[in-house]
Amino acid sequence: MKEQTHLIAEYLKSFLLHFLPLEKGVSENTVLSYRDTIKLMLCFAEKHLRRSIDKLTVEDLDMKLVLAFLDHLEQERGCSANTRNQRLAALRTLYKYIARQAPELALHSQQVCSISMKAKQDAPVEYLTDNELGVLTAAIDQNTTLGVRDYALVLLLFNTGARVSELTNLHLDDLTLDHNPKIDIIAKGRKPRSCVLWDETVKALRNYLQARCPRHEAESHLFLNAVNNPLGRFGVNHILKKYAHIAEEQCPSLAKKKISPHIMRHSTAMHLLILGIEIAMIALWLGHSSLETTNKYVECNMEMKRKIIETVPAPQGTPRRRKWQNPKTLAWLESLRNGHPNYVEAGAL
Repeated sequence: MKEQTHLIAEYLKSFLLHFLPLEKGVSENTVLSYRDTIKLMLCFAEKHLRRSIDKLTVEDLDMKLVLAFLDHLEQERGCSANTRNQRLAALRTLYKYIARQAPELALHSQQVCSISMKAKQDAPVEYLTDNELGVLTAAIDQNTTLGVRDYALVLLLFNTGARVSELTNLHLDDLTLDHNPKIDIIAKGRKPRSCVLWDETVKALRNYLQARCPRHEAESHLFLNAVNNPLGRFGVNHILKKYAHIAEEQCPSLAKKKISPHIMRHSTAMHLLILGIEIAMIALWLGHSSLETTNKYVECNMEMKRKIIETVPAPQGTPRRRKWQNPKTLAWLESLRNGHPNYVEAGAL
């Protein structure tokens, strides 16, 4: 009897369109990330096995092939260990789903899920100093419509520590500027959080809203691009890099840093920490689900470590005197040097 095979295509549509968004409740960006992982693996398998994607089976995509795919990511695509682990996590979720749908594939799926995550060395947290932030915002020309938008965007990023996906998903209804100014953000895992807004951020947002001109009257996204459509994550990256490049002439240290929305998030955390805000409050502000994530900012904050050590006095205890430092012993030793040993004092030894 011919062994039954299972086309991988039979599982992908329900996995991406039903299981991830509806059952697990993951964000749209997470679904896209999982989709990209699967797409990369299928392209690799097609080339490696010399079989068209529509004919690939779950059995084809075994532990050996997945390991080869992970090596391909690192060695040929230049991915970091962290990226490799993210891809593996997505594949583990897929294979666990397949095992539930087809129990006869449980052992096959378990073998793939047994692949270990790769140990990685966390890179130091990079953030912008007060001077770098000042020069960056000063590089924005607020006499133009786009400049008004960009100034409000940069201030809001630093004020809230929002992730780029959180920023691009903001709508007008999320913003409160009149009484107790705040903004409501939907974070990872669709967890809501609210951030209080500084007066300067409120002023910048009001100026932007007056200049905002959506292409469609019903458009509710807060930030719009140059053609008045919703601004995307690549647009936000482009805006930050553009002004960082302008500011490099006045502040050369910016050229050494990878300017991105996430460095703004790190900057928010570090500045709150330097101001003495408690770790638990910073975690709430950034929407961290675990304090362990926030603790990395403490580890890299050398300025705070210096302040701590300056407040702790060095021990001032009287040093313990060794036996040979007894005054009688010292006097006897001195008598030896002078050629007149004092045998009475020798007993002090």
